[in-house]
Amino acid sequence: MDTKSTSAVRCAPLSPQGTADAFPSLKFLGLVEYGPTWQAMKDFTAARTAGTPDEIWLLQHPPVYTQGQAGKPEHLLRPGDIPVVKIDRGGQITYHGPGQIVSYLLLDLRRWKINVRQLVRLMEQAVINLLAQYGVAAEGREDAPGVYVGGAKIAALGLKIRNGCCYHGLALNVDMDLAPFARINPCGFAGLRVTRTRDVGVGASLPELERQLAQNLVALLHRHSPV
Repeated sequence: MDTKSTSAVRCAPLSPQGTADAFPSLKFLGLVEYGPTWQAMKDFTAARTAGTPDEIWLLQHPPVYTQGQAGKPEHLLRPGDIPVVKIDRGGQITYHGPGQIVSYLLLDLRRWKINVRQLVRLMEQAVINLLAQYGVAAEGREDAPGVYVGGAKIAALGLKIRNGCCYHGLALNVDMDLAPFARINPCGFAGLRVTRTRDVGVGASLPELERQLAQNLVALLHRHSPV
């Protein structure tokens, strides 16, 4: 797939039972450049109407650091040749690269009767439930949103809300190079350890985990507020 394109392989909307009678719809984009994908999220959200179906995008990015609106420059230590993009989500700085599942949630929060705090907890729970399927105990933290295994961060979160709708989402480390995290203070925490599913004993492939993560997100959304 052309990494400069945000064209998608479209799938039917997926309900928790695997039927096509509910949204959000899933889009599996493969490896795509960060900038055009971010712009596509903004364009999608700006053009939404009350009847626009929700979507969840599953993808990977080439190496990039993204710095949130509250991002402090001192948390960017040695970026080297990895580009740094200042973006409109909350939070500090994180790293994206091949081998990491990025899930962008483009949702009308009013439709799901969910607030931002609840959505953050829901995203964390989707990852926690996914890891539990493989016997891995994970947890969220009130003081630092994300998902942790043995104190090491395995998934990062960040959202932008515009006119009652959200975009951005979560990133789950699967089988990626973790070295670039040592060149930043991940999510603004100096010395924060990071890990990946491969290192905690999950042998499933990235495409399999991508699909399971999407299913968990949709199932939790429907459990929160059936559509």
